[in-house]
Amino acid sequence: MKRAVLTLLLGTALAGCSMEPKYARPEAPVPPGWPAGDAYLKADEAALPSVTWQDIFKDPRLRKLIEQALASNRDLRVAAANIAAARAQYRIQRADRIPELDAGAGATVAHGSSTGAVTTGGTRTNFSGNVSIPAFELDLFGRVASLTHAQQDRWFATEAAARATRLTLIGDIAAAWLNHAADASLLKIAEDTAANAERAVALTDRRLKGGIAPRTDLAQAQQILATAQSDVATQKTALAQDVNALRLLVGADIDAAQLSAAIEEAAPTVAELPAGVDSGVLLRRPDVVQAEYTLRAANAQIGAARAALFPRISLTGLLGFASNALTGLFSGNGFNWSGGASASYPIFNAGAGRAGVQLSEAQRDAALATYEKSIQTAFREVADALARRGTIADQLKANRNNLAAAQDSYRLAEARYRGGIDNFLANLVAQRSYYTAQRGLVNTRLVEATNLVTLYRTLGGDSLLTVTPSGPQPAAP
Repeated sequence: MKRAVLTLLLGTALAGCSMEPKYARPEAPVPPGWPAGDAYLKADEAALPSVTWQDIFKDPRLRKLIEQALASNRDLRVAAANIAAARAQYRIQRADRIPELDAGAGATVAHGSSTGAVTTGGTRTNFSGNVSIPAFELDLFGRVASLTHAQQDRWFATEAAARATRLTLIGDIAAAWLNHAADASLLKIAEDTAANAERAVALTDRRLKGGIAPRTDLAQAQQILATAQSDVATQKTALAQDVNALRLLVGADIDAAQLSAAIEEAAPTVAELPAGVDSGVLLRRPDVVQAEYTLRAANAQIGAARAALFPRISLTGLLGFASNALTGLFSGNGFNWSGGASASYPIFNAGAGRAGVQLSEAQRDAALATYEKSIQTAFREVADALARRGTIADQLKANRNNLAAAQDSYRLAEARYRGGIDNFLANLVAQRSYYTAQRGLVNTRLVEATNLVTLYRTLGGDSLLTVTPSGPQPAAP
């Protein structure tokens, strides 16, 4: 018995060799700083650090929607289930590194027995009990350890994917909330324009009946009214669809009181991101973290494939008791044990072993390219958002100036038409320009607010996005 235990412990101690390539994080294939130029902010303003969603989204109504979504969204529930599954798979794989113990007990009853020509009668009862170790692989070359490392990294990659899901969800809710506010503003503009158009139709109709306006003026006024009424219907549909989108994102019904009535009040509640760090911040993005853990798993898989080229040594053991009386089952005479070892090595497999190593190396190379591409994509997304941020203030200023000029032009054109100085065509053109300028300013305000949402989402790394279910937290690579 002592020899069997010592043999098992010795084999376990020897299983410390690893054939995994040493992992080194690849250099980030992006510049150390953000782009600079006419379309961008200054470098010290464009380097944005990690923040929480509560730092960015100040409106309590939006915050309540986000909190509700973090508790009810079905995509998050799928992500949590995926984490639990990945963690269970890791535990299953890790169990291969520890010997399995099986216990058994039995009793047999036999009546009569024969030995050669001699037959005896009576009943015999035999009892047995044992603890056995099924074939346990001595991991001399680190094959099982590498498989365990790979599975652990896949678990951590799943955790990172869950954080990416949360980050995307928060950004989508904020964007949908802002879209609803913008559509509410556009609906108000369309309704005001329709009301003005109704008054213009009534005025033009009276002028036509009085003989001081042609029928074309009435037709043009009716055209403006019909266009505005069509836009009112379109915007009502858009608002209903915005609510449906938010309801799906939240995963539950929402209170209308949590919605904003205008983009003018909603946009200022999205805060600017502070300045702080360089483009290395992209390494914390959940999708980049996920890609790196996938790369680590592929690297560990190479070690398992290399170790598979070497012989596999397995140990088996049995400690048991047997007796024809239950009271004597655990006596010294009833004890027995056995142990054994076996080794296997494929003599010929048509190069499958080496092909397995080449396959794992190719998969590692693909994972490396995917990791680098994810960093480049992240850099491009942030750079695009910064380019938009660097010019949006000028666009807003131009839109406001355009709206002020269009409003003044429409007021003067309407006064000149009422005074009989100009025909209705000039008034029609001015009214259309004013309507377009109003809608343009709303859309630009929406772009300004959603640009901040995009910056939050593309930079990633929200410290409040904890992983569920609870368990060991993977360290940032």
